[in-house]
Amino acid sequence: MKSIVIRQPNALVIEERDIPQPATGEVRVKVKLAGICGSDSHIYRGHNPFAKYPRVIGHEFFGVIDAVGEGVNPARLGERVSVDPVISCGHCYPCSVGKPNVCTSLVVLGVHRDGGFSEYAAVPAHNAWRIPDSIEDKHAVMVEPFTIAANVTGQSKPTEQDVALIYGAGPMGLVTVQALKGVYRVKQVIVVDRIPERLEMAERSGADLTINNSAQSLQARLDEKGIKPTLIVDAACHPSILQEAVSLASPAARIVLMGFSSEPSSVAQQGITGKELTLYSSRLNANKFPVVIDWMEKGLIDPDKLITHVMDYRHVSDAIERFEKDRQHCCKVLLTFAE
Repeated sequence: MKSIVIRQPNALVIEERDIPQPATGEVRVKVKLAGICGSDSHIYRGHNPFAKYPRVIGHEFFGVIDAVGEGVNPARLGERVSVDPVISCGHCYPCSVGKPNVCTSLVVLGVHRDGGFSEYAAVPAHNAWRIPDSIEDKHAVMVEPFTIAANVTGQSKPTEQDVALIYGAGPMGLVTVQALKGVYRVKQVIVVDRIPERLEMAERSGADLTINNSAQSLQARLDEKGIKPTLIVDAACHPSILQEAVSLASPAARIVLMGFSSEPSSVAQQGITGKELTLYSSRLNANKFPVVIDWMEKGLIDPDKLITHVMDYRHVSDAIERFEKDRQHCCKVLLTFAE
């Protein structure tokens, strides 16, 4: 089989490998589609602190079960599945309180263990979620990106009374927009970014107001409209954002951080405690695949609004480069592995 391998930073090859045999409790997935994420680019460029090389990247993938290991019901053969990349132990403290996404022995497919940018992948059977026939293939591969929004909203618990501000109109910001508007019916969703085309994508995803903060002060624009956000999501992940978010937030607001910057953020405690703000952080997803599959079945979210490119996996280098450089027109890139 062919696999996309990062041998070391900036060294990507398409390699011939043996087709894996599923171990006890595993299934083998014949991969049909996989999505490119920023973390794939970071592993490729050597900027992901968790990755070990060589590595088959890819943690957003969909396919069909074509083999099962010992202990797995053979009736699962032929199932269409989307794969949760989070592999956890199930018994440590985080797992015991419903946070397998930060398991003390966390393994993420495509990061710590070979992932889905391959013609076949062996994965734990309970990580392969059956996709209903009503959900088409190109939407099924988008389940994992939307679980990021499900994790954010699962913690911050949006209501229809909220006024939400999202920093960043990249894929993670846009899935969050769709969740807030389509699922939670949040009264007002505001998106701030510096790329006009990305702000247009945010509007198509349901944003009520978009602000280009390279052209105007975000603080001034919100003050002018008398807006005090009650829910702020940092999907842009710059260390300077936290202090601004604290300043902009309404009393009793919630702030969600999604980034992995190692640079310190300077923020005064007084701004947080004076308003009794709540800070959340969100990593990956905690058992959110069935949540998102349900959203898709009900038509509450629309993955088509994020998919901008579909390319053959043999053009993966071009696909990643487009994803990295064409931020004006490229949002979600899907790789095809099989018809």
